[in-house]
Amino acid sequence: MNDTYDLTTYSASKLAELIRNNVVSSEEVVKSHISRIKEVNPKLNAVVVLTEKSALNSAREADSLTQKSKSLPPLHGVPVTIKDAFEVAGVISTGGTLGRKDYVPNIDATSVKRLKQAGAIILGKTNLPEISMGFESSNLVYGTANNPFDVKRIPGGSSGGEASIIAAGGSPFGIGSDAGGSIRWPAHCCGIVGMKPTTGRAPRTGHWPAFSGIFSLVTQIGPMARSVEDIALTLPLLSGPDGVDPTVMPIPLNDPAKVKLSDLNIAFHTDNGLATPIDEIQNAVNNAAGILETKVKSIEQRTPEALKMSASLHSQIMGADAGETARAILKNAGSNAMDPNLLARINMMSEKPAYLPDFLDTLVELEEYRSQLLQFMERTNTDVMIGPAAPVPAPLHGHGYDGFPENGSYSHAYNLAGWPALVMRGGTSKEGLPVGIQVISKPWCEEKVIAVALELEKNLETFPGPKI
Repeated sequence: MNDTYDLTTYSASKLAELIRNNVVSSEEVVKSHISRIKEVNPKLNAVVVLTEKSALNSAREADSLTQKSKSLPPLHGVPVTIKDAFEVAGVISTGGTLGRKDYVPNIDATSVKRLKQAGAIILGKTNLPEISMGFESSNLVYGTANNPFDVKRIPGGSSGGEASIIAAGGSPFGIGSDAGGSIRWPAHCCGIVGMKPTTGRAPRTGHWPAFSGIFSLVTQIGPMARSVEDIALTLPLLSGPDGVDPTVMPIPLNDPAKVKLSDLNIAFHTDNGLATPIDEIQNAVNNAAGILETKVKSIEQRTPEALKMSASLHSQIMGADAGETARAILKNAGSNAMDPNLLARINMMSEKPAYLPDFLDTLVELEEYRSQLLQFMERTNTDVMIGPAAPVPAPLHGHGYDGFPENGSYSHAYNLAGWPALVMRGGTSKEGLPVGIQVISKPWCEEKVIAVALELEKNLETFPGPKI
C-alpha cells in the first residue's frame, strides 16, 4: 500500500492500525506526509520547521520495532505536527517571536514527551500568532499562515498553522493550546476537529509562554485532528499530572464507549444573544440536533442566559493589565519588534490597567458566571450542550477581529467556565467554507462530549476537503 494521497487522508487511528498490522510501514506514512507538506506548504505557510531527517530516522526505527515486538504503543510510527508554542528538544522553538528565532530547547514539553512515548513521530513545528496571542496566525519570524480552503482567508489562531496543515492532509493530528478559542476557532475555520478539555486536565509544562496567574484559569491544551476518533485516542495520552504543572488534577478520564446516549439530556442553541450566526451555521446546529433526536433521552432548544456575560467578562480578564504581561514576555524574550496583529490585539485589550477593586469585582463576576452555567445545567437536567463554534466562517486576512469580542464569545464562554468543549465541522457556508458546531459539557465530563461527537460524526455527511 503506497498511495501517497490515500495515506494522507487516513486518520491517526487508522494509520496506527495499518502500521501495527504490517499493512504499511511507518516510513511510507512519514514520507507521504512529508511529500504532502512540501506540496501544499508553499501556499499555506503552515509548517515552519520540517524535521524531515529525524522523522525518517524515527520511522525506520519504528519499523524495526514493528517486526520485533507484539506490544506496541498506541501511536506507534504515526507522524504528528506540533504547534510552535510547545518546546521540542533539539528543534527551533520560537513561540512566534523574534527574540527566540534561534532558540533550541534541550527538553520536550510534557505533551510532546507523552506523544513520543506513545510512539508518535514529530514531523515539524507549525505556525502561530506571536506568543500565541491572536485570532490570526502571523508573526515576524515566519510570516502569515493561510487557510487551505481559501488562501486569502485566515486559518484562525492561535493554533492556525496546526489546523491548516491537518486539514490539507500534511499531518494526521496535532496539539494546540486554547485560552479563548485557540484550538476551536482554527478547527472551525479549517473544518477539522479540535477539543479543549476541562481546565486542569492536561499539563501545559513546556508551552511558551507559560500560563500562570489569571491565565491559568482559562487555558488548556488539547488535541486536533480530522476525526473525533483521533480525539478519543489522543486525549488520554495528554491527560494527567506531570508533577510540574500545579493546576492539573488527578481525575480519571472516563471512556466515551461506556456512555449511553439514550441516558443523555441535551440542550442546543443557535444564538448566544451576543452575535447572531449566519444561516448556514444555525442550520448546522439544527441539523445536529435533528440527528440526535431519536438517539438521546431528550433534546430541547435552550440558551443559558449567562452566555451573554461571556464577551465582556473575557475581555475584562484578558485585558486587565492593558497588555503589560504580553509586553513583558516580549521584553524578556529579547524581542525588539512586535507583529502588527499582536499590537492590534494588545490595543484592543484595554487602554489602561484595571483599577484593582474593579478587577476583584470581575473575579467575583467570574465565579457568578460559572455558577450560573452550572445552575442552568442542574435546573434543566442537561448533560450536554450543542451550539455554534462561531457566528461567521473564516474571515479574510486582516479581518480576524471584525465583530470582536462578541464573535469570539462562542469559544470564550467555555474558557471562562473551564468546561470541556469540542468543535467539529457541521456544514458549509455559501462561499464553500467549513463551519463548525460545538459540543460542551460540565467539568470532567469529556467522555460525554466525545460520545455525542462520535455519534454526530457517524451521521453527518462527508464534507469535501480543501482543493489545494
